[in-house]
Amino acid sequence: MFPTEPAAVNNGFSALLKNRAFMLLWIGQLVSQLADKVFFVLMIALLENYSPLPGLAQNSMYSTLMLSFTIPAILFGSAGGLFVDRLPKKLIMIGSDIVRGLLTLCLPLLPREFLILLILTFAISTVTQFFAPAEQAAIPLLVKRENLLAANALFSSTMMGALIVGFAIGEPILSLAKSLMGEQYGQEIVVGGLYILSAAIMQPIKFKEPKSKEHQASNHLWAEFTESLRYLRKNPLILNAMLQLTTLYCVFAALTVLTIQLAEEFGLQEKQFGFFLAAAGVGMVLGAAILGHWGDKLHHKPLPLIGFLIISLVLGVFTFTHNLLLALGLCAFLGVGASLIGVPMQTLIQQQTPSTMHGKVFGFQNHAVNIALALPLAITGPLTDALGLRTVLVAMSIVVVVVGVWAWKNTRKVLQNVI
Repeated sequence: MFPTEPAAVNNGFSALLKNRAFMLLWIGQLVSQLADKVFFVLMIALLENYSPLPGLAQNSMYSTLMLSFTIPAILFGSAGGLFVDRLPKKLIMIGSDIVRGLLTLCLPLLPREFLILLILTFAISTVTQFFAPAEQAAIPLLVKRENLLAANALFSSTMMGALIVGFAIGEPILSLAKSLMGEQYGQEIVVGGLYILSAAIMQPIKFKEPKSKEHQASNHLWAEFTESLRYLRKNPLILNAMLQLTTLYCVFAALTVLTIQLAEEFGLQEKQFGFFLAAAGVGMVLGAAILGHWGDKLHHKPLPLIGFLIISLVLGVFTFTHNLLLALGLCAFLGVGASLIGVPMQTLIQQQTPSTMHGKVFGFQNHAVNIALALPLAITGPLTDALGLRTVLVAMSIVVVVVGVWAWKNTRKVLQNVI
């Protein structure tokens, strides 16, 4: 169910391709997303050279590393959004890329201790909390309202394209970099260079920043944070859209941990876990492309509910799958379901939020999502160790269908008000 009117003549991808500023933002975020995914593959690969902390099992070690990405979002997610409303979005995005690039380049110079690796990933994730809301707030500044659905579909497609390249081709890219540039620093140069390249691509963009309220500059950050909470309480439409996005991201957080063991189940190496996530990315690209081209014909359908049902079905069927190609196909189908939730809900939030509140709302969204992510990231590894992979997948299937139906029943009437 789409939060938009039927598309006008100038809707779709063709109008976006003529928008130079949007194209630079799109390409820049694609490179930055690629850097994020390859960096994650690099962290998993480097774990072979790091001794675990006392008392940590192997799967728990993966969960601990992933938590180091999530905890900064819990601590600083909303703060990042508040700074987005105070500072130029271009400065935040370019500065975030440069800092992340430099931190990655420092990796070969640091001691090879697992605690050091956790601190570095914590620092990079902290900087990302400023990039993410600035990026979301920049899209409505560069794109007309009637083209927001296509813009979000394109962003989702390219984000998943980065997922495919980063996870599926990330390991060969890093191996090639290691052989050509040296084992000590080759991989880090590639990842850090991608962040720097993203900053260079976005440099020519010119934003028309919205005029802030006169009193905003003198407001304390805490006052602005409470203002965003009051705004969301008065706008259940935006709050309910965030609920469905949060549920979706929680599923993918758990799958990120599970795919590492899934790789072993299907005879792959642990560092090839990204093939499953890449297959899901292919499905999301397909789903986002369908929404971008034919969204005006599908906007009366209960797409988020269909998406949750698809995800639940795939998780349940996965427990009976032993063929690698079939498993990859199921992951792609799961990605289609995810796009039916993510694209329309993100578009709704952008359309219904005034420009002066973009940073606060997107910062709070990033904050809330990552707080919710902490639980599946923390417990999925230990639960898999204790109960087994198949049991965890069945339990996730049941939880997803229950939460999905519940979320739809609670948001259906609200969403119908904007059709």
